[in-house]
Amino acid sequence: MHLQLAVQNAFGQMTDVMDQLTNAQYTQSCENLSGATIGQHTRHIIEMYQCLLTGLQNDMVNYESRQRDIRIECDKDFAAALLAEIEASINQPNRTLKLYAGFDTDTHEQVQLDTNFYREIAYNLEHTIHHMALIKVGLLELSGIRIPDGYGVASSTIKYQRSCVQ
Repeated sequence: MHLQLAVQNAFGQMTDVMDQLTNAQYTQSCENLSGATIGQHTRHIIEMYQCLLTGLQNDMVNYESRQRDIRIECDKDFAAALLAEIEASINQPNRTLKLYAGFDTDTHEQVQLDTNFYREIAYNLEHTIHHMALIKVGLLELSGIRIPDGYGVASSTIKYQRSCVQ
């Protein structure tokens, strides 16, 4: 399916970059990311997909119930293994889900929305691209890191840029 291929491509780019980093670089505070690390952004991406895949067990997803596993943000090899695990796990048929989310910071009230697995993969993919763009900002603080073309750029932007060249 097209969505799974797009996730595979994004995760491939992330893994290519992580392979170039030391754990010290992966966990280094980035000035241009308000002190956040590449590892923290990577953890956030991974945990969103983990929430979705866990939610399949009972046909509901709640991204606010992320585990926030510090090991993901501190160990780039562990993070890369999880990306591979997620990539292998998302090749499933579509199904109906309930999304639970609380948008008000002053209460614990949650809304319940109808959604489906493919829609949530699409959401997570767009979310991944957004965080890859932030990771790219952090990568630019490091020297010697080869950043793949299109890293952290939405497919619609890439298509638009290609149409302008012609």
